[in-house]
Amino acid sequence: MALTREERAEFLAEPHVAALAVDAGEGRAPLTLPIWYVYESDGTVWILIVRDSRKDELIRAAGRFSLMADRLEPTIRYVSVEGPVIGSEPATIEQLREISARYLPAEKVDGYVDFAWKNHGEQVVIRMRPERWLSSDLGAV
Repeated sequence: MALTREERAEFLAEPHVAALAVDAGEGRAPLTLPIWYVYESDGTVWILIVRDSRKDELIRAAGRFSLMADRLEPTIRYVSVEGPVIGSEPATIEQLREISARYLPAEKVDGYVDFAWKNHGEQVVIRMRPERWLSSDLGAV
């Protein structure tokens, strides 16, 4: 059964690791990989990635990407969004802390943020406005 608009938003606001998919070019399947994301109350989704990485280059070239978040319990449920990039900017350490705190235990956040800020290279936040939604709750297993 498809989810309501409110159920979709509530689900994406939870800290699911999403699958990111972006066009990888002619003769290639889409690049698909796990990624952390933030879903904001205005409906915007943002991700934080390394500047000039393959993900960054492909997203800039395509101008859009998809995210799919799912879970298995208490019911099998997923939400998939696809839309255009509406902005990007250099990431701040505060954004890195925000996204890290969404996924990591509180006692691990500072150490991870310090490591990532020093070792991952320049990072960028990419914002997407979902235009297309797919969702379902398949019920209990």
